[in-house]
Amino acid sequence: MPATMDEITHEAIAAARERIADAVLRTPVWHWRAETIAAALPDTQVHLKLEALQTTGSFKVRGALLWARSLDSEARARGLVAVSAGNHAIAVAWAAAVVGTTAVVVMPRSADPARVRRCAELGGEVRLVDDVHTAFAEVERIVASDGRTFVHPFEGPLPALGSATLGLEIVEDVPGVDAVIVPVGGGGLCAGVAAAIKLVRPQCEIWAVEPEGADSMHRSFAAGSPMAIEAVTTIADSLGAPYAAPYSFALCNKHVDALVKVSDDELRRAMALLFREAKLAVEPAGAASTAALLGPLREQAAGRTVVPIVCGANVDIDVFHRHVRAGLELSGRA
Repeated sequence: MPATMDEITHEAIAAARERIADAVLRTPVWHWRAETIAAALPDTQVHLKLEALQTTGSFKVRGALLWARSLDSEARARGLVAVSAGNHAIAVAWAAAVVGTTAVVVMPRSADPARVRRCAELGGEVRLVDDVHTAFAEVERIVASDGRTFVHPFEGPLPALGSATLGLEIVEDVPGVDAVIVPVGGGGLCAGVAAAIKLVRPQCEIWAVEPEGADSMHRSFAAGSPMAIEAVTTIADSLGAPYAAPYSFALCNKHVDALVKVSDDELRRAMALLFREAKLAVEPAGAASTAALLGPLREQAAGRTVVPIVCGANVDIDVFHRHVRAGLELSGRA
């Protein structure tokens, strides 16, 4: 497994893909040709990378399973522990079951109820805490007391390498891609996708998108080093990392060509659009790349072949209905 960002090579990505291929799906890319896209971007070819159709409903299983399978028998027997608002917790609970161990998942009380239920259904022991900052402290306590392996939600070579397998799929399935739009929370998805794509197709641009209420990567880019935020205030809780971290920040800083922000209302409109025209029911984070495509990246995307990553679909049905209804109203289609 790579120890530095320079060691994310073709060979390392290929080995990672082989290691998880029996359990992780190669998700489809879908050429999106619909009314709104045609009107807003008439000369742009839009291909959605449907990672929302992945096992457990998000890209997180790639890194989680890679991490679980990297452990020796003693570490595996002690089990895993994770902190997450949902998607990573679900992925770690699933990965633990795949490799025959247990997982404790620490989640903020504000987490989507559907995600909490799914973690428990997969065998994860859910512990709810007041907020994300408290959750990280609880994980440290569990590691110290129980000896469990902390599977970080976004930081380090293994999450990046898992995400790199997704990036490799994109350039293989859309060989002429000009730009890929990647949602950013802590940066693990963007770090791996960007590293893989730049290896294979260096001229392809990486456009990263954060929610306005969780802009740790924007702050980090401005400061030139990983920065934290005081609180997460966005409906896209899957992108609500409380801080950026050195490994993922370094890869993002090296490879990202543009970094933009979207508002919660832009996310709601994108959720409604994806449901109405692509028949996709996604969580707010899963709509972030579409929101950026039709918002701050619209001019840059004109006339190009663009792949927005639809990163997740784990959302409570009542929460989904509320956001989509609001998105339709905002778009004048209610």
